[in-house]
Amino acid sequence: MAAIRHEEFQENWVGIPIHGFLSEVEKPTAAVLLVHGFGEHSGRYLEGVVPFFNQQGYTVLGFDLIGHGKSGGKRGHCAGYEQLMELLSQAFTRLKTRYPNLPVLLFGHSLGGNLALNFVLREYGQPNGLIASSPYLRLAFQPPAWKWHLGKLLGHLAPSITVPSGLDPEGISQDEQEVQAYLADPLIHDRVSPTFSFPVIEAGEWAIENADKLDIPTLILHGSADPIIDPDGSRAFYGAASGARLEMIEGGYHELHHDLERKRYFKAMETWLKEAALSPR
Repeated sequence: MAAIRHEEFQENWVGIPIHGFLSEVEKPTAAVLLVHGFGEHSGRYLEGVVPFFNQQGYTVLGFDLIGHGKSGGKRGHCAGYEQLMELLSQAFTRLKTRYPNLPVLLFGHSLGGNLALNFVLREYGQPNGLIASSPYLRLAFQPPAWKWHLGKLLGHLAPSITVPSGLDPEGISQDEQEVQAYLADPLIHDRVSPTFSFPVIEAGEWAIENADKLDIPTLILHGSADPIIDPDGSRAFYGAASGARLEMIEGGYHELHHDLERKRYFKAMETWLKEAALSPR
């Protein structure tokens, strides 16, 4: 594999300092915009996911969402879903400007999958392909009614207040070492505000309802035993999205790239990328 040039950057996007990185290969054949999941950060993809794409000859741009990782903003809070879409738009524009003649692939895990699908369906940008990894379309657990109603009330009275997200780290992977690494990561948090959580939940349902508008090659991957994000949400989206492919990884947990089923996960992506044969529009 050709040499990789890795650089990190800090730029103001949507008025907030955003931390990111570029993992660039020599003579890339495509560029990937990577969007991480809720509560975590893009640095967790520098092992596994980013090297996988680099091996395919793809350069990768990753960044930390508002209120996450090394980016600015209150942990687990954003001004609303529109702000997240604008953030993706700026990252997408940065990548397209740097590589105007390359196909661009959008990769999003969990919350990132929710954002990536909505980015395309709401016509913020038109990548050449999309991979949604365990996309946050529907939660696999139902929050208690009191917590739901309290959250809605706080959304009106104190929209920036943050509360525990309720995510169980044991659900990310069957590999206990990965769970322990998650728990020990100082950049990971479990806070969420009403203006972050409720719009994302609503956007997940909206994406399912509008899945028939999807018009680019799309791969959806989900673990059948994911206890955090409901695999049936991915099934429902796939059922309405012509041209999409669903790879259900039997027995897989939420973070398939960190799971015991990771080999099947990466093999499915490699096969799909070869068949999709992404090319610039």
